[in-house]
Amino acid sequence: MDTALAPPAAPPFAPGRLTRAGWSWALFQGSRDPYFVLITIYVFAPYFVRDVVGDAVRGQILVAAAAKYAGWLVLLTVPLLGATVDRLGPRKPWLAATVAVMVPLLAALWWVTPGSAAAITGTLVVLALMGWLTSVSDMLHNALLLPAVGMARAGAASGAALALVNALSVSVLAFVVWAFALPGKVAWGFIPAHPLFGLDPATHQTDRIVAPIAAGLMLVGSLPLFAFVRDVPATRLRLGAALRGGLTDLVDLAAQARGHTNALLYLASVLLFTDGLTGILVFTGIYAAGAMGWGSLELLAYGMILSVFSVVGGVLAGVLDQRIGPKRALVLELAGVVTSQLMSFGQTRTSFFYQPYDRALHAPLWHGPMFTTLPDLGLLGCGFLGAVSVTAAYASRRTMLTRVVPPDRIGVFFGLFAITGTATMWLGPMLVEIATSASGSQRLGLLPIPGLVLAGLVVLLFVRGGDALPDVLPRRHAP
Repeated sequence: MDTALAPPAAPPFAPGRLTRAGWSWALFQGSRDPYFVLITIYVFAPYFVRDVVGDAVRGQILVAAAAKYAGWLVLLTVPLLGATVDRLGPRKPWLAATVAVMVPLLAALWWVTPGSAAAITGTLVVLALMGWLTSVSDMLHNALLLPAVGMARAGAASGAALALVNALSVSVLAFVVWAFALPGKVAWGFIPAHPLFGLDPATHQTDRIVAPIAAGLMLVGSLPLFAFVRDVPATRLRLGAALRGGLTDLVDLAAQARGHTNALLYLASVLLFTDGLTGILVFTGIYAAGAMGWGSLELLAYGMILSVFSVVGGVLAGVLDQRIGPKRALVLELAGVVTSQLMSFGQTRTSFFYQPYDRALHAPLWHGPMFTTLPDLGLLGCGFLGAVSVTAAYASRRTMLTRVVPPDRIGVFFGLFAITGTATMWLGPMLVEIATSASGSQRLGLLPIPGLVLAGLVVLLFVRGGDALPDVLPRRHAP
């Protein structure tokens, strides 16, 4: 899952160059990935921890366990599945089956209400399966990029997809705020007096509605891909032969990487800090809900604001990569991630940057529906730095790979890079689960996240290469 607090911002692209198939391919990701902001980060998971589990510490342990199991499933299946599908040929039937399972699973979260042990167990099963299925769909969707647009337009399609992710995520968050979170809380003329469709906040319908919204968006947005994107031709291999061939391909991939110590060292760095970045995605909203007591309104607004700052991170990465080189850029970005995380842990309802804060002794900073105290603003500020740094790090890590691998092995290492980004996503959640259980503290339980990022940063310092490229064109001098 390569996303920051919102999915990474796209580089500039040329939409006029994309065909209907290219836009259909891009729309699939644009309509699927709002699942992360609505369910995983800002609305449903915090609601589940706060209201269904009713205990921030226990809820954090349970969500971490679900993410861990999803990571184990990815590790055991996705690399081999991808290699097998490459041998078989067609991707669309596998992707259609994946979406056909994801949509009803996601919609079923509408029925998750407080007061039921079965609801807790069922939710954890759904979250684990959705984490796995999302990785499967990502692998299959990426494999359709070249059939959809060809090599020349791959960059434009990828940029369009990420731009659509950001645009649709912010649009859906804004709609949920307008239609369900603000009604009944403010007397603003452009806000409905009551939540739309008669939803009842008392039974958390205004929280649970994000599940069918995300499911519907995913379903509708996937249809053009199946209609307009051509598939890879089928081979004549049977499934068993394709599985054996796929396993051989993975073994060969690892064998071809032997001897390239510097590139493998960089992949080890990526493994560590990517697990930390993934953990930020999983636990950002859960920490804000537990430590700050933020409800859905605050979390939705938080998500909208951080999505805007993630765009800044995408632009900044490109500038830094060019000016100082991707290695120095990545060092700065990962340092920013660690700093933002450690500072954010200093914000709670009773502390401001680790200093005691008594709300009874401080008047609200303004009379509004949210973000009225110094700790609220402190966490917002930490979130700004985190959104920029995380998104920039996701962007720079890919550029860095192109600078440290031999040109004749770039395909091999991009294959290992893709596996590194998904197959080890269980490590961060597992460490959070262990640390939270041992400490009984939400804040201490999250320390492994910046710890993993810092460990990856330390390993990165020993990687050679990644300097800024010399100017291709001579500089102009003033007369």
